[in-house]
Amino acid sequence: MRLFLSVLLVTLALYCYEANAITCPALATDMTDFLFLKDTLYKKTLEKYNAPPEVIEAKMKVKTCTDEMSLSSRTLIGKALV
Repeated sequence: MRLFLSVLLVTLALYCYEANAITCPALATDMTDFLFLKDTLYKKTLEKYNAPPEVIEAKMKVKTCTDEMSLSSRTLIGKALV
Protein backbone atom coordinates (compact mmCIF):
# COMPACT_ATOMS: atom_id res chain seq x y z
CA MET A 1 0.00 0.00 0.00
CA ARG A 2 2.84 2.40 0.78
CA LEU A 3 4.44 1.80 -2.59
CA PHE A 4 1.16 2.58 -4.34
CA LEU A 5 0.82 5.84 -2.41
CA SER A 6 4.39 6.83 -3.24
CA VAL A 7 3.89 6.10 -6.93
CA LEU A 8 0.63 8.05 -6.91
CA LEU A 9 2.25 11.09 -5.30
CA VAL A 10 5.18 11.04 -7.72
CA THR A 11 2.81 10.72 -10.68
CA LEU A 12 0.71 13.63 -9.46
CA ALA A 13 3.82 15.73 -8.91
CA LEU A 14 5.04 15.05 -12.44
CA TYR A 15 1.78 15.60 -14.27
CA CYS A 16 0.14 18.30 -12.14
CA TYR A 17 3.05 20.65 -11.58
CA GLU A 18 1.32 23.40 -13.56
CA ALA A 19 -1.62 23.64 -11.17
CA ASN A 20 -2.08 26.96 -9.42
CA ALA A 21 -4.34 28.55 -6.86
CA ILE A 22 -5.90 31.17 -9.12
CA THR A 23 -9.67 31.21 -8.79
CA CYS A 24 -11.73 31.02 -11.96
CA PRO A 25 -13.37 34.45 -12.50
CA ALA A 26 -16.82 32.91 -13.07
CA LEU A 27 -16.56 30.96 -9.81
CA ALA A 28 -15.41 34.05 -7.92
CA THR A 29 -18.36 36.03 -9.29
CA ASP A 30 -20.80 33.29 -8.33
CA MET A 31 -19.40 33.09 -4.79
CA THR A 32 -19.58 36.84 -4.23
CA ASP A 33 -23.08 36.96 -5.72
CA PHE A 34 -24.12 34.20 -3.31
CA LEU A 35 -22.88 36.20 -0.35
CA PHE A 36 -24.01 39.70 -1.29
CA LEU A 37 -26.90 39.71 -3.80
CA LYS A 38 -30.56 39.81 -2.83
CA ASP A 39 -32.49 36.53 -3.07
CA THR A 40 -34.46 37.43 -6.19
CA LEU A 41 -31.40 38.59 -8.12
CA TYR A 42 -29.33 35.59 -7.10
CA LYS A 43 -32.09 33.19 -8.12
CA LYS A 44 -32.04 34.73 -11.61
CA THR A 45 -28.28 34.21 -11.83
CA LEU A 46 -28.75 30.54 -10.90
CA GLU A 47 -31.24 30.03 -13.72
CA LYS A 48 -28.50 30.53 -16.32
CA TYR A 49 -27.04 27.15 -15.28
CA ASN A 50 -30.26 25.29 -16.20
CA ALA A 51 -30.20 23.50 -12.86
CA PRO A 52 -33.21 21.47 -11.68
CA PRO A 53 -35.67 23.47 -9.54
CA GLU A 54 -34.95 21.38 -6.44
CA VAL A 55 -31.25 22.24 -6.69
CA ILE A 56 -32.05 25.95 -6.96
CA GLU A 57 -34.38 25.72 -3.96
CA ALA A 58 -31.73 23.92 -1.91
CA LYS A 59 -29.18 26.61 -2.73
CA MET A 60 -31.69 29.33 -1.85
CA LYS A 61 -32.28 27.68 1.54
CA VAL A 62 -28.56 27.84 2.24
CA LYS A 63 -28.55 31.46 1.07
CA THR A 64 -31.25 32.40 3.57
CA CYS A 65 -28.98 31.06 6.33
CA THR A 66 -25.96 33.00 5.11
CA ASP A 67 -28.04 36.15 4.71
CA GLU A 68 -28.64 36.08 8.46
CA MET A 69 -24.91 36.52 9.06
CA SER A 70 -23.51 39.97 9.63
CA LEU A 71 -22.09 41.86 6.68
CA SER A 72 -18.62 41.84 8.22
CA SER A 73 -18.70 38.05 8.54
CA ARG A 74 -19.83 37.64 4.95
CA THR A 75 -17.09 40.02 3.83
CA LEU A 76 -14.46 37.94 5.63
CA ILE A 77 -15.78 34.77 4.02
CA GLY A 78 -15.81 36.46 0.62
CA LYS A 79 -12.18 37.54 1.00
CA ALA A 80 -11.17 34.02 2.02
CA LEU A 81 -12.97 32.40 -0.92
CA VAL A 82 -11.64 34.74 -3.57
